[in-house]
Amino acid sequence: MDKKFFVKNGLIGFVAGIISGLFASGGGLILVPAFSFLDKLEEKRSRATSIFCILPLVVTSGIIYFTGNYIDWEIGIKCAIGGIIGGVIGSHLLKKLDERVLKISFIIFLMYVSYRMF
Repeated sequence: MDKKFFVKNGLIGFVAGIISGLFASGGGLILVPAFSFLDKLEEKRSRATSIFCILPLVVTSGIIYFTGNYIDWEIGIKCAIGGIIGGVIGSHLLKKLDERVLKISFIIFLMYVSYRMF
């Protein structure tokens, strides 16, 4: 394995972990663009790899939030059920959608979220 490739992707994961821990996001917001532009992965592969990488980020942050008693279990469980269903549907859609549609919809999503945060 190329050391430079390992270090670069380790740093991408490090930044995504910090963003995830601070803002409860970062997986898709950091990893997808990083994989697409820095690692030159195609859009579908970037998204699938990002989803795979999010698991350890979420587990780590979740443990810390759990020990700090920050989790609202009623909301969290209901959202998790919806997330599981949505994740299955989204992963099937990922296989079928054109990469251009994925890029444009991701840009629109990021712009909308940015606008709402202001």
